[in-house]
Amino acid sequence: MAQYEAVIGLEVHAQLLTRTKVFCGCSTAFGNEPNENVCPVCAGMPGVLPVMNDKVLEYAAKMALAVDCRVNPRSVFARKNYFYPDLPKGYQISQYEEPLAEHGRLEIEVDGERKTVGITRIHMEEDAGKNIHSATENVSYVDLNRCGVPLIEIVSEPDMRSADEAVAYLKNLRSILVYLGICDGNMEEGSFRCDANVSVRPVGQPEFGVRAELKNMNSFRHVHKAIEYEIRRHIDCLEDGEKIVQETRLFDTVKGVTLPMRGKEEAHDYRYFPDPDLVPVVMDKVMLSRWRSELPELPEARKRRFMAEHGLPAYDAEVLTAERDVADYFEAALAAGAEPKQAANWIMTELLRELREKKVGALDCALTPQKLARLLKLVESGTISGTSGKQIFAELCATGADPDTYVKDKGLAQISDTGAIEAVLDEVLAANPKELERYRGGERKLTGFFVGQVMRRMKGQANPGLVNELLARKLG
Repeated sequence: MAQYEAVIGLEVHAQLLTRTKVFCGCSTAFGNEPNENVCPVCAGMPGVLPVMNDKVLEYAAKMALAVDCRVNPRSVFARKNYFYPDLPKGYQISQYEEPLAEHGRLEIEVDGERKTVGITRIHMEEDAGKNIHSATENVSYVDLNRCGVPLIEIVSEPDMRSADEAVAYLKNLRSILVYLGICDGNMEEGSFRCDANVSVRPVGQPEFGVRAELKNMNSFRHVHKAIEYEIRRHIDCLEDGEKIVQETRLFDTVKGVTLPMRGKEEAHDYRYFPDPDLVPVVMDKVMLSRWRSELPELPEARKRRFMAEHGLPAYDAEVLTAERDVADYFEAALAAGAEPKQAANWIMTELLRELREKKVGALDCALTPQKLARLLKLVESGTISGTSGKQIFAELCATGADPDTYVKDKGLAQISDTGAIEAVLDEVLAANPKELERYRGGERKLTGFFVGQVMRRMKGQANPGLVNELLARKLG
């Protein structure tokens, strides 16, 4: 496979977090009853006129600015014509020859290697509806709730050469969208979805190979598996002398393979032309400047700052900054007195596990950053052990109880009274003369045995560091 290289470009659709649709006042709420969020405009009734939602333009422009795109002073909505049951107008309102923004870039890092992926364009468009097929009834239904929901399409240059690079690009893109607060990034619900254009060529060949477009990938893992499968399929075709057909293929998530769906359409198949019902979008320079000033600190900049200010390893900083609310939680915990590396470790392991299980955001967790800082202080001071802290973590997350009060009420505080520990230690040594003799004969591994006996007699509440210290002093 070394004599071939993959060429990958991604088309990402991100649903914007507006309350209403792009060209009408219908709700964008997910999960409502079928055809509940529908009016004559999004249902494509004759004679209706679309009116653009200004918030869509703001969100789209902010994303363009965040990835260094040139925002065009003038952009035009176009009609993308095709027939499908979930498209009641017979066309989709999108942008084609004059998009909102062009020529951006996004930095990615894979295996310690940094790379820039070009972004060809970002444009605004409306979503289509959804077909629902019932095998038991042998009928199909159409739900138009999604018709007219605002999207931005982000089209990359074919700059990626592996599935790892493609996933790194997608993760970075998703983080930026979520940081901006313009998309929730939910791949399962379809608010962040990706099509991948994949081809293969011999190393050193400047011309691209014949590409296939991959669809139906609703997780980063599926994107990775689909692209890897497609790369292997193309290479097998080339080595067997088979012709590769330009087509759209679906990823079968159960079998882990891609399957033919239809021939790949070209732009001329859609017969684009400017939408006569919508005026061109003329960008106001003052407004664009204000939107630029409102951009938050983005994930990559925040990652570098965490490494510089708090001495965190690159891995820790990347995990903590992947989600904006997690990064905010971390900084709030530091402001409450937590030590950076200790807070990072507990957030990356204990907190993220709880958030995944409960499917909530970091700032919605009942264990606030301030309470986490208090819990870590209890561990750091030796009031409770790290093991005890982890054992009560889930309960604190569920109830939001004050850590100091909880530890006191449950009697979990460690015993650091040297006299009490020493008395129990003497009992343990007296009760185990054979082990004591073996220890003095050189079997130092028996230290763990003695410490365990003390901890058992003191119901796990003895300060283990102090137990070890007193044991070493007694046994010399």
